[in-house]
Amino acid sequence: MTQNEINRAVAFATGECLCEVQRRGFSIADPVDVNFDPEPDDLPPSTIDWDEIDLHRNVAVVEQPLRTNRRLV
Repeated sequence: MTQNEINRAVAFATGECLCEVQRRGFSIADPVDVNFDPEPDDLPPSTIDWDEIDLHRNVAVVEQPLRTNRRLV
């Protein structure tokens, strides 16, 4: 299968225009070669727990005294 045939097949299957498929670059993967991914798998997932971050971020710069509901006369 030529590169042009691959591009046309991907464009047909995805509905993208041929120029977009050519720009992104596609190729046929060899099913025997399982080490084709350039990114290592031993890295921890790159996720952020925003609730955990906010717990440490929302700290008062100056401690404020607690307010009471007393009226001054």
